[in-house]
Amino acid sequence: MKTEDRVKWTFLALFLLCPLSQGVAQRFSEWSVPVNVGPPVNTAGVENQPFIAKDGLSLYFVGIESFVPLVQYLWVAKRSPESENWGVPQKLGTEINATMKQGHPFVTVDGHSMYFNAVRPGGVGGNDIYVSKRHNKREDFGPMGWRQAVNLGSNVNSPAGDSSPWVFEDETTGVTYLYFTSIRAGDQNIYVSTMQPDGTFGPAEPVAELNSPFTDQEPVLSRDGLEIYFVSDRPGSQLYPPDDCCGPAGQPSPDIWVSRRASTSDPWGPPENLDDINASLGGPPINSPFDGQGLSLSFDGTTLYFGDPFREGGVSIYFDIWMTTRTKLAKEHPE
Repeated sequence: MKTEDRVKWTFLALFLLCPLSQGVAQRFSEWSVPVNVGPPVNTAGVENQPFIAKDGLSLYFVGIESFVPLVQYLWVAKRSPESENWGVPQKLGTEINATMKQGHPFVTVDGHSMYFNAVRPGGVGGNDIYVSKRHNKREDFGPMGWRQAVNLGSNVNSPAGDSSPWVFEDETTGVTYLYFTSIRAGDQNIYVSTMQPDGTFGPAEPVAELNSPFTDQEPVLSRDGLEIYFVSDRPGSQLYPPDDCCGPAGQPSPDIWVSRRASTSDPWGPPENLDDINASLGGPPINSPFDGQGLSLSFDGTTLYFGDPFREGGVSIYFDIWMTTRTKLAKEHPE
C-alpha cells in the first residue's frame, strides 16, 4: 500500500472511531452557569416547564397555584426584539386552560400550533396530549389567537397517561415526528409517533436507545435533530441530598441527559449526563441534586431553559425557571 493511501485510511479509521459526542460538541462552546430568569416570570409561587418560541420573544410556562389538589395553568410572557427583559406574564385563555391541569407547552416552528398535555373529560387517559391552532402566529388571545384544543387520539394517547410533547420537523426528509413521555408500559419512557399524510399521528413506538429501567422523560430535540435532551434518574445522575428534602436520600435524582446522532436517519447514541459533557469542555455543572424537570432548547441551540427547585439565588422557595447558554463556534469542524 502506498504511503499516501496508508495515511488516508488511517485518517478515515480515526474519524470513524472518534466518539460522536466529540464531533457534535465542537459546534458549540460549553454551557454557562445556570441563571435564574427572575421576575416577573418567576414569583414567590411555582413556575416550571418553560418553552421558548422560535423567535425568542414568547416564553410559555406552567404556573402552579395549588398542589393539593394540583392546579396548574399555562402562561405566556413576552418581550420585544430590542429588550432582554420579559413583560408581565398573562394566563392563557380557556381555549387552552380548560381545566385545572395543563402542562408542558410546545409551539411549532411556524407558530400556528401549540401542543400540551392536560387532564380533561372525554380523554383517552388521565393525562392526554392536545393541540390548539391559531391564525396569527404572534397572537395568544382574541379572534386570531388560540382555538379550542383537540385531543390527539389513541395512536398517541393511552389510558395510562401521556405528556411533554415535542414536535420535530425533519427538514432533510420532510417527515414530522412527535416525541413525548408515556407511562403505558409501567415506567415513564420516551416514545415517538410519525405524522401521517392526513396530518394525524400514527401509532407511537418507544425510543429504545433512550429508555432505561429508570425514569426517562421530557424529550427536547435540537432543530437539526442531532441532539436530544431529556430528564432521567438513571445511575450517573446526581444523588438526592441526605436531608430527604426532595427524594430518597442517596438515590439518583432527575438530571438532564443528552444523546446524539450523526444524521436523522441514524439511531440515537448512548445517553450522557449533561454535566459530564460540559466538564469535558471545561464548563460548570448544570444539574442539581434536586428534582429538575421541564426542558426547552432555543431554536438556534444556544439557550437551554429548565425548571429546578431549591437552587441558591432563586425567587421562589420551590420551583423557578432557570437558563444556561452556550455560543456557536466561529468555525465548525466536520463530524
